[in-house]
Amino acid sequence: MTAAAPPLRIGNASGFYGDRFDAMREMLTGGDLDVLTGDYLAELTMLILGRDRLKDPSAGYARTFLRQLEQCLGLAHERRVRIVSNAGGLNPAGLADRIRKLADRIGVPLRVAHVEGDDLTGAHPGTLAAHAYLGGFGIAACLRAGADVVVTGRVTDAALVSGPAAAHFGWSADDHDRLAGAVVAGHVLECGTQATGGNYAFFTEGGPGLRRPGFPLAEIHEDGTCVITKHPGTGGFVDVGTVTAQLLYETGGARYAGPDVTARLDTVRLSQEGPDRVRVDGVRGEAPPPTLKVGLNRLGGFRNEVTFVLTGLDIEAKAALVRQQMTDALATSPPAEVRWDLVRTDRPDAPTEETASALLRLVARDPDQAVVGRALSGAAVELALASIPGFHVTAPPGKGSPYGVFEAAQVAQGAVEHVAVLPDGSRVRVPPPGSTRDLVDVPEPEPPAPLPGGPTRRAPLGLVAGARSGDKGGDANVGVWVRSEHTWRWLAHELTVERFRELVPETRELPVVRHALPRLRALNFVVGGILGAGVAAQHRFDPQAKALGEWLRSRHLDIPEALL
Repeated sequence: MTAAAPPLRIGNASGFYGDRFDAMREMLTGGDLDVLTGDYLAELTMLILGRDRLKDPSAGYARTFLRQLEQCLGLAHERRVRIVSNAGGLNPAGLADRIRKLADRIGVPLRVAHVEGDDLTGAHPGTLAAHAYLGGFGIAACLRAGADVVVTGRVTDAALVSGPAAAHFGWSADDHDRLAGAVVAGHVLECGTQATGGNYAFFTEGGPGLRRPGFPLAEIHEDGTCVITKHPGTGGFVDVGTVTAQLLYETGGARYAGPDVTARLDTVRLSQEGPDRVRVDGVRGEAPPPTLKVGLNRLGGFRNEVTFVLTGLDIEAKAALVRQQMTDALATSPPAEVRWDLVRTDRPDAPTEETASALLRLVARDPDQAVVGRALSGAAVELALASIPGFHVTAPPGKGSPYGVFEAAQVAQGAVEHVAVLPDGSRVRVPPPGSTRDLVDVPEPEPPAPLPGGPTRRAPLGLVAGARSGDKGGDANVGVWVRSEHTWRWLAHELTVERFRELVPETRELPVVRHALPRLRALNFVVGGILGAGVAAQHRFDPQAKALGEWLRSRHLDIPEALL
């Protein structure tokens, strides 16, 4: 009988391009690891790297990662920790070459591999960057060939974990349940400290440790189950709530689709195994869809904004005058898109000038930089002595800056040349999955029995529920969860799509879909189009919907007193 492979300890040291620089060293020195991952890519990051590459064709990767390796390559080699990252961005081959040169310069014997094939820009004219989201088996091939460092371009965030797990345990493409378990682990780890108390609805329970939360790690077992934890003595905390919050982040329905497997989030079971240890089991997987997601990034034009400060009395009338004056000034060459927002931060009889002031925000977009540049900024400045009493702006308007547009497309799995470039330079094509399954929504299960009637109190939803929200292109999701079965019985009946629209008026004219996840005692709402053309277009005040969930938690509704 073959002995079971030992658990694989995979840590994370980056959740985005710009995350804590010292995290790589902290994770390498804080405790035992087998693999250390780093996620540097997001929809906005791909646009940033695309603009970098326009200026310098040898660029296009996360430069921060290379600087971190300069400090940590020797440490990783000494501790026999393999490093896997998507920091290659738009140029994984270029980054791999730079890492080899770095290793030679500092005298660390290192085998470097990379994954490519995601770049489809040539097939999408007019885009700055078009990249398919690849799975984890290219990473697995590199690790099986002995790579110490693997860098990729656009892979799914969870692939950074599922790839090493597949290599370590020898999983095949049809090990759907095991792969799904690793994908869930990868989704929990991908955003770094969001799994250890960062951005957490009940952050006040974290105490002083939240001033510097540690980064998470997963102990993955051969059957695909795992324990989410962190290094001993690091800040933050790991409990069922922090893991639930991250599981809901930037997801949709019960089926969480990826290139290698579709993980069923409605099968996930979480249990507190001990302090800072949450067991994840029960995860079921299905064959992946026949297509891959492709992220298309293009330049949408230019934008500029001015924020006018309105102080004291007659706020509405002051806003109307400024708006009319600016409209008249721009009438000869009006921008293609103009948006005004009056933010009432003022209060009556305010003790400070700042709290007596409201903000009137003008955002203009146009394909021509001149239209939203000097013409707009000049019009705003010329009002200085000719407009409302107390006229001033928060900052001088600029010349207009480029903005991006993100779109998602699909391409057949077999149409992408997924290639692992091994440490010896040989190239291995990663075949598409042997079986696929069209993605369909899981019908919402029957809700639990409602609570019996009783007295209610008007109070914020956040007193009894947590939330986490995020962006996917122009859509946003808001995951809402509760911590007791009793409260779940109320939430499942109370927070309908109609009630959600009442509480978040921005969504009243938008498509909203609710997905129930009873095992997590959670509801996930997907709001279509609320972010316009995506984060790079900065369509709204909170362009990535990061605080949409906190706004929802602050809204008042009738809550049973028994729950408060």
